[in-house]
Amino acid sequence: MSIMGVNKIFVKEILSFVPRHKLVSEKDLNILLDFIESKSKILVLTGAGVSTESGIPDYRSEDVGLYARSNSRPVQYQNFIKSSHARRRYWARNFVGWERFSSFQPNESHRAIRDLECTYNKVSCLITQNVDNLHFKAGSKNVIELHGTAFKVVCLYCNELFDRHDVQDLIKRQNPEMNETSKFMRPDGDVELDDSVVERFTVPSCPQCSGVIKPNIVFFGENVPKARVSLVAREIDACDSALVIGSSLSTYSGLRIAAQVNDLGKPVAVLNIGSTRADSFAKFKIECRCGDVLTKLPWDRLVKS
Repeated sequence: MSIMGVNKIFVKEILSFVPRHKLVSEKDLNILLDFIESKSKILVLTGAGVSTESGIPDYRSEDVGLYARSNSRPVQYQNFIKSSHARRRYWARNFVGWERFSSFQPNESHRAIRDLECTYNKVSCLITQNVDNLHFKAGSKNVIELHGTAFKVVCLYCNELFDRHDVQDLIKRQNPEMNETSKFMRPDGDVELDDSVVERFTVPSCPQCSGVIKPNIVFFGENVPKARVSLVAREIDACDSALVIGSSLSTYSGLRIAAQVNDLGKPVAVLNIGSTRADSFAKFKIECRCGDVLTKLPWDRLVKS
């Protein structure tokens, strides 16, 4: 097979998690660029729709999201805390998925958002609901990871933080015969595993105090830390507008940010495939693939800082 043929297959696989969408029009591009040109402190809020173009699935997209393709649901915080079996199941699956999840790379949307901040000085803050670290990999600077990061692990007893790669090495030493792989992956890096594999898995504990550890992400049913909420509030006050990219705002923590910006009389724009909970108050909405829109913007109209 030719290199071009391989590349087409690779692109098709990467975009397999992007739902059906409209083609971007020149009108869409001009509306978005007019918005960007007129602002200097845009608060960008991103969701899973940005990372689907890197090959990471989301939860809710029609036909292609996790909920549409599987009956599986993410672990609940209280279940993780109370059940040793839930922790074993979670860590076994997360261990198998980590090598692939941690290897994903930023796509054209991540790079465009970075350029809006670092090259054109249009973004005052980037708040992401994703835990995949891709905005940092792309080079964005002022980033708030609203739901935490899968690249850190926290002890629930002593609060010590650990690098996820170091924890992976620890798990390998404790489970030397664990060599399972899986192609099916969730947005947080979780995979499907047979129960027999889970039962023989040794769960890692805190290297510092032997306590219970979990990825430093906000699980379903868990609250965003108060200090992070306060930091977000300051950024909402400082911005002059908000641009929601790749998020339906289904989670209240994301919706609250867009709603608070709107309540302050600042315009909110949306770039997302499918309906969002900000549709009723958005200044405008573009329902196209994020990367398709952001790469086709007439960037030469923007002045570099």
